[in-house]
Amino acid sequence: MNQKRLYRYIAVLAAIIIGLIAILFMPTQEQQIAGWLVSTTMQMATPLVLAGIGGMFSERGGVVNIGLEGIMLMGAFTGAAVTYYVQNPWIGILGAIAAGGALAAVHGVVCVKFKGNHIVSGTGIILFGTGFSTLMLQIVWQRQGRGELIRDTIPDIVITPLRDHPFFGPAFSVISPIVVFMFILTLASWYILYRTPFGLRLRAAGEDPSTLDSAGASVEWTRVIGVIISGCLAGLGGAYLSIGYGSAFAKEMTSGRGFIALAAMIFGNWTPTGVLGAGLFFGFLDGLNYFIQIYFPVLLPFSNFIAMLPYVLVVVALGLIRRSIPPKAIAVPYEKEKRG
Repeated sequence: MNQKRLYRYIAVLAAIIIGLIAILFMPTQEQQIAGWLVSTTMQMATPLVLAGIGGMFSERGGVVNIGLEGIMLMGAFTGAAVTYYVQNPWIGILGAIAAGGALAAVHGVVCVKFKGNHIVSGTGIILFGTGFSTLMLQIVWQRQGRGELIRDTIPDIVITPLRDHPFFGPAFSVISPIVVFMFILTLASWYILYRTPFGLRLRAAGEDPSTLDSAGASVEWTRVIGVIISGCLAGLGGAYLSIGYGSAFAKEMTSGRGFIALAAMIFGNWTPTGVLGAGLFFGFLDGLNYFIQIYFPVLLPFSNFIAMLPYVLVVVALGLIRRSIPPKAIAVPYEKEKRG
């Protein structure tokens, strides 16, 4: 780890500690509000970070995956439908991961094996995910717009000792295991990407695939595996919306979160910790919208403006604040070198 990155992590950690100390010195009511906002931020950020890290695996390998929105919808529907029939949310989660991985595999084969246009294929994935999930909503539940409520959703983790604390109680005493997994995934993704042979091959596939080919590894398989991982994580993010944070599948319930996940990935500069930070930032803006509606009803006419802030700020951030550098060989078809 270079010194510049180390100093950045130290600065972030110091800011978190200072902010936490400041919150703990607030009056009880303000601590409760801050705890609620922290909890809401994590909930809103979870599907963004899961899909964003998934997109990072795909694009680090050289394949653009703008189809995250469609894959998340497929994950949301599959997770809800499987849970509805088998009454087990964990099997529903596995179904969502499998559905997301399968749909992403189609995108990977089209882009890598047949060297199709990544944007066109990704757009097709979005259209298919949106149309298929809407059709199946009507077939499974005979309803339009929203399916039946699902009783067997993902159970929360309850940390009883924190329940009575004015800040830690609202923030962390009741938390979804998928939210916890989001933080574990970030650390695991960093380790996989920078400390394992697979991570080295994946980065080589996106930066200099000829070097990877010369080393005897398959560029095509490496890229396809990266895309499948992106689909599995995006499917999980979609399932969190329908059977984790929510308790039913609704038509187009992702509401553009797949695109915000792409923005988080770019803003995070294609790194796991960067995606986590950007996802939490966008999640905070979503939580702020709910906060305004609850505590400042006088500002309700401006709630739509708050809701669009993630889209506006990412454009400002990418255009004026920092320069994100994508992998060099992204979206570039690779022709296997012939050996004599």
